[in-house]
Amino acid sequence: MISLFKKQEKRDFKMPANLTRAEQKEIREIIKNAQKNDGIPRTAQQSIPFDRMFQDGICRIGTDYYTKTIQFQDINYQLALQEDKTEIFEEWCAFLNFFDSSVHFELSFMNMATDIDDFRTSIAIPHAKDGFDSVRDEYSTMLFHQMEAGNNGLTKTKFLTFGIHADSMRAAKPRIIHIETDILNNFKRLGVQAKILNGKERLALMHQQFHMGDRDKFNFDWKYLLGSGLTVKDFIAPSSFNFPNGKKFQMGNIYGAMSFLSIDASDISDRMLADFLNMESSQIVTMHIQSVDQNEAIKTVKHTITELDRSKIEEQKKAVRAGYDMDIIPSDLATFGNDAKDLLKELQSQNERMFLLTFLVMNTGHTEQELENNVFQAKSIAQKHNCNLVRLDFQQEQGLMSSLPLAQNLIEIQRGMTTSSTAIFVPFTTQELFQAGDESLYYGLNALSNNLIMVDRKLLKNPNGLILGTPGSGKSFAAKREIANAFLVTDDDVIISDPEAEYAPLVERFGGQVIKISTTSTQYINPMDINNNYSDDDDPVSLKAEFLLSLCELIVGGKEGLLPVEKTVIDRCIRKVYRDYYENPVPENMPLLEDLYNELLKQDEAEARHVATALEIYVKGSLNIFNHRTNVDITNRIVCFDIKDLGKQLKKIGMLIVQDQVWGRVSSNRSEGRSTRYYLDEMHLLLKEEQTAAYTVEIWKRFRKWGGIPTGITQNVKDLLASKEVENIFENSDFVYMLNQAVGDRQILAKQLNISPHQLSYVTHSGAGEGLIFYGNVILPFVDRFPTDIELYRIMTTRLSEITEAKKEEK
Repeated sequence: MISLFKKQEKRDFKMPANLTRAEQKEIREIIKNAQKNDGIPRTAQQSIPFDRMFQDGICRIGTDYYTKTIQFQDINYQLALQEDKTEIFEEWCAFLNFFDSSVHFELSFMNMATDIDDFRTSIAIPHAKDGFDSVRDEYSTMLFHQMEAGNNGLTKTKFLTFGIHADSMRAAKPRIIHIETDILNNFKRLGVQAKILNGKERLALMHQQFHMGDRDKFNFDWKYLLGSGLTVKDFIAPSSFNFPNGKKFQMGNIYGAMSFLSIDASDISDRMLADFLNMESSQIVTMHIQSVDQNEAIKTVKHTITELDRSKIEEQKKAVRAGYDMDIIPSDLATFGNDAKDLLKELQSQNERMFLLTFLVMNTGHTEQELENNVFQAKSIAQKHNCNLVRLDFQQEQGLMSSLPLAQNLIEIQRGMTTSSTAIFVPFTTQELFQAGDESLYYGLNALSNNLIMVDRKLLKNPNGLILGTPGSGKSFAAKREIANAFLVTDDDVIISDPEAEYAPLVERFGGQVIKISTTSTQYINPMDINNNYSDDDDPVSLKAEFLLSLCELIVGGKEGLLPVEKTVIDRCIRKVYRDYYENPVPENMPLLEDLYNELLKQDEAEARHVATALEIYVKGSLNIFNHRTNVDITNRIVCFDIKDLGKQLKKIGMLIVQDQVWGRVSSNRSEGRSTRYYLDEMHLLLKEEQTAAYTVEIWKRFRKWGGIPTGITQNVKDLLASKEVENIFENSDFVYMLNQAVGDRQILAKQLNISPHQLSYVTHSGAGEGLIFYGNVILPFVDRFPTDIELYRIMTTRLSEITEAKKEEK
């Protein structure tokens, strides 16, 4: 086109007469600019190599090359069991073999500096003007300090970009859709979450790469292009590119250097890529991978073997002429020959394919010295793995543009590798757990990356949770920290079953209701309380009857429990008592245990009198604590049932009644769309009795649908596996917070949760606040160094010496 314009200029190009003056001026300007365009970019926009970005995420480069980008998450490869590692590796090999020679693809690993102000804003707890904003500020400050102590200065993201050649967009689109569907399915088989980026997201990604040294925001909308004369490149280009010499470049306010990895080692560790990605500086690692047609690859290797054999014959002839043994040939020749034959065997019979790999590393620095330090560190990593990192002399611009997620490789330095040798660069290391949602809670720091762990249990398929650990490992503290965090961040209600009377300071600090249940207490809860939302169906009395039958079974006792006749009589009396209540359902008519007792006495069956006699001590005797109307605020946002002083005779009954109160609260909140968090400390006590265990299992099965989030806190893991029924608690818990474990419990959990020996080390003789967190399919080691000099710590700690010291300070 340029040459055409030049020829036209020489011939004194004549404008068509039907054009307006403005149109003629525009054409002359185009011709003038075309004459100036010698192929050398003179603006930052001209350096960016793509031609058009479509809104659906397809990008056209040149006239016939179309690409698309998929972002994928990490999985725990480095911490996995050896057999799991092998399985992941084999799946990754199969993934690579999916790409045929017509598809070029690129893996991009981007470590970008986070805008600290934005990050602080994302984790700060907003004020609610409810009288607790000072505590919110204190908690936010704690999070900021944890962030600074950690490594949250970097955001690490991973992308796969693929490209195909096609005559037109219409021809390219169906095949691109087919390929992206297959790629997403391959990621799914690996257990990796992945999503397709649209056009705006791809532009934002390139903007982030081009603006690594400044805080420019990506402000873009497709409507900005209409009538403005601007292109998408105007919204992503940096202020300038400067390539002063062949060794480095300057992009806006940041210095950079492009290098390629010279893979010299015969055996590469799967740790190499992870070591590069663990560098604590802004950098981009790019792998361009091109599959070679299998027939061409075999043909090339055979040709190489033929050439090596010819060279071997020539060397043997020389040996004969020189008069020495013809079997003595150069060692390199023998080695290359054997390697080539092995490679041919792999390609022909071992499901191996040939790939061409270009491995690029982009290091950055805010100063030239910082850049050189980062390049030196990257070179050291390469040398540790017997490879070399080599600067791209006088190819810095091509290298930079090749690091864009466009699947376009402008560097003609390629290394031929088989499937398994390419797959050794496993793109998975350790998953992070950071969700930036409004209801994400803090659970410590990732022990591997030092990044904040912040997640929202409501996003799990099943939010039920367990906090496990030996005495002194920090179980109760972890529960209190989550309670405090949930109270400050969410609108959820919180209910606590407290058998050791240790949650009162925290509950009282948040204006909650502590209900002390004992034979001497004047605070009462009525086990007969019911509400219309108590059941899923239209008959809440049926579900309430189940609870009261369990209660009577505990009271009557005996190995066999209630006899069928006794169950029938009790059920009949329960329905009669509630029928009377529903005739005039006002609070003062709510039935008491005494009403059930009196109704039993009216029955003709001897079994009714037997049950009534067993109930008598709880109605008219010394244990009549549960024969009163509820006189405490059970609708408070945070309620704690203190059952420490319940005697042995009442402990089991008290725990069952508390469970029922929680059920009533959860069912009531469900109608309002409010979640209810329920914490069961010393949970193993509930699992020792058949009735309370069955009720607990039911909670674990049904609460999710009702907006309930139960959390069991216990040291006795064996009790969680006491029966097939109780095992359901484990199976229905997608959140497990594991602190230090006893020897026997470690082995049980390793088998139950498929924990590798390396992972197990994080719960072996670990300090307080250290362990493993299970969130869905993610397993992460964590450490929680909660500051001890803040008010929240003083009201949450369970250490006697610290509690005593806090009381002295108050005095």
